[in-house]
Amino acid sequence: MGPPSRCDRLLVANVSQQAARWCCGRVNTGQAITAAPQPAPGTTPTLAAVPSLPAGFGVALSPRTKVCDDGRTLVGASGRVMYLSPRAAGLVAGLPAEVGAGRDEQLLARRLLDSGAADPWWAAPAGRDADVADVTVVVPVHERADGLRRLLAALPDPVPVVVVDDGSADAAPIAAVAAEHGARLVVHPENRGPAAARNTGLHAAGTPFVAFVDSDVEPRPGWLAVLRRHLDDPTVAIAAPRVLGPVPRADDSWVERYEQARSSLDLGEHAAAVRVHGQVAYVPSACLLVRVDALGDEGGGGFDEALRSGEDVDLVWRLLADGWGVRYEPAAQVRHRHRSQPAQWLRRKAFYGASAAPLAARHPGAVSPMVLAPWSAAMTAALLAQRRWSMPVALAAYAVATARTAQRLQRSDRPVAAAATVVLEGSVAALWQTSAALTRHYWPVAAAGCLVSRRARRAVLASAVLDGLADHRRTRPRLDPLRYVVARRLDDLAYGTGVWRGALAARSLEALRPSWVRSTR
Repeated sequence: MGPPSRCDRLLVANVSQQAARWCCGRVNTGQAITAAPQPAPGTTPTLAAVPSLPAGFGVALSPRTKVCDDGRTLVGASGRVMYLSPRAAGLVAGLPAEVGAGRDEQLLARRLLDSGAADPWWAAPAGRDADVADVTVVVPVHERADGLRRLLAALPDPVPVVVVDDGSADAAPIAAVAAEHGARLVVHPENRGPAAARNTGLHAAGTPFVAFVDSDVEPRPGWLAVLRRHLDDPTVAIAAPRVLGPVPRADDSWVERYEQARSSLDLGEHAAAVRVHGQVAYVPSACLLVRVDALGDEGGGGFDEALRSGEDVDLVWRLLADGWGVRYEPAAQVRHRHRSQPAQWLRRKAFYGASAAPLAARHPGAVSPMVLAPWSAAMTAALLAQRRWSMPVALAAYAVATARTAQRLQRSDRPVAAAATVVLEGSVAALWQTSAALTRHYWPVAAAGCLVSRRARRAVLASAVLDGLADHRRTRPRLDPLRYVVARRLDDLAYGTGVWRGALAARSLEALRPSWVRSTR
């Protein structure tokens, strides 16, 4: 259940709207594209190898995709550029639209969806949750009879429900609530963990799709119907909603106010194709709609029962590695009851952090705290050194990166100007990424440095304050800047402590190792 770090991992070539203007001359406001996923080793994606999108399934350009050169170029937030043929540009100009049965339309739609340049789109509304006839809701529960009652009351009546009591000490209240709402009850004699409980419910379901919903979740109307239509695409294994906090109240504590703005489970307002190191890198198991067939051999039989935290991330990454798609859909929304007491909240953050080590062992490189290119690492290291030679070295790294990036943008109208802006944006992103990592994953190392170095103290203090203030401005929480910055740093300390504790227990620093990017193309 523990997600990886929510540090803002802005990749090395983060393109701003200004960069797109330099590159293309004309820009449709507010659009950006994520990097396209790579095919499996030794394979090339073809239309014949990928099932067609069904009738009624459409695509729309992502609200973050920049359209340039009269529609012939799509520019992405990660610095990726997609060049389109005149035929493809004409099809893109007609979006949003349903995807036709023709080869060109199907192949273009697939590439747009897989790259993140476009999102699924439907002309008609999703319909009612009660009309979804091929989904079973599976609820793993341990001791939470009150939460289970709230959840079952919020589910649509015709949808079958399987409640898995994972070894509650007092099973009677759980059984009573399940009977009250007509849910099927399966009982584990002893606590086996949420992964095992979900797998038990998965095997008990008799439908092609299963919605896993935790007992501390309250779905909002329409969530199931919105998610279900994503799985009309036969390549999609999981669709996940946006997980919001409880409805804000005037008497909310500072922890609740912070979590409403910075929850690890809330992945934001933009739909996305889930990708390792992407803008959405995982989806939490608090609420997931899954394709049962995908969780067979390809999905390893479901959740890994050896994991007590991070089992959802592991499942998602295994499915992605096997070629399945995973979609994040914020139009579907549920609410999640967060820990409200500081001690419980900090323990939960550390619990999440402890999942990094076992995830790193299963997925090397995927849990990296930072994703850097050699030039951005050199620039950042030079500036952190705070020496007389720091600025000349940083400028030299910037110049080299600009020259190399310009070579990759030769098909653009203004490659040098575009490259200079792209690299500048990447430099800023690398500095913010390093700042966040210093106070989160690497805080023990940073603290040790502060004991012996004045320069280290300056760097860490600036990182702690500026990162917190920038995040406060971005999230606009119902907290004053001082309390928000303190809460953010406590969040980081607890999570980082969990990461180090897990790494020491595993006798491996893989979860703390940065990843390196060799090219921005």
